[in-house]
Amino acid sequence: MTRVHHLAARGFGLVGAAYERGRPSYPQEAIDLLCAELGIGPGRDVLDLAAGTGKLTRLLVPSGARLVAVEPVAGMRRVLAETLPGVPALDGAAEALPLADASVDAVVVGQAFHWFDGPRALAEIARVLRPGGGLGLIWNERDESVGWVAELSALLDRHAGDAPRHRQRAWLAAFDGAHGFAPLQERRFAYEQVGTLATMRDRITSISFIACLPGPEREAFADQVTALLAAYADPGGRITMPYHTDVFWAANAAQDPPGQ
Repeated sequence: MTRVHHLAARGFGLVGAAYERGRPSYPQEAIDLLCAELGIGPGRDVLDLAAGTGKLTRLLVPSGARLVAVEPVAGMRRVLAETLPGVPALDGAAEALPLADASVDAVVVGQAFHWFDGPRALAEIARVLRPGGGLGLIWNERDESVGWVAELSALLDRHAGDAPRHRQRAWLAAFDGAHGFAPLQERRFAYEQVGTLATMRDRITSISFIACLPGPEREAFADQVTALLAAYADPGGRITMPYHTDVFWAANAAQDPPGQ
């Protein structure tokens, strides 16, 4: 088993329940795009890789595809199994998938590819994909064009340490002609998460590097963030967090397009 990044292994292992309560879903338009571009539907086998608590997995259930989830962190995988008992939830990492060669038609990854050893993960993904297979990636990224969101991100960045970040785009280098994948295509959607202060506190404390802070420091930081967010709550005490949802997809250039 490939070693999971220390912040992901420790942080996500501590906060499965908070992750499930506090993390946003994804816009339906983004899910529809992934399903259309990757040919996800009845009769197809789909791997949700690094599935976490199943935030993306559950949105693919209505497609009628046969789903399997792979998640390396036991605390996250346990929540996924409880939430989606009909979906097999396997222990495994992107760089060492517990699946046979040419066993799935599509692989999707939500909020996670930036944690992977990109070249090794792509080699494994290519291995398990059938001819005509494709890969889809999706992230929710806070919209920092909004002033208070930028302020929140600045507070978070002080604690990020060596955590890889989607927005840094270092993960893109793995796709430079690697393993026969066609150039990535990309779409962006606007999205909002509406929740209570408690929801948003869970959202922030479920970030891996925040979860890894010593208890008193973590709670003090959560109090600081909650006070910031409270200033932007509506009269009913709800916060609207704006996001960009970024979707990327690619077929294997040596194979026929998905759905053909």
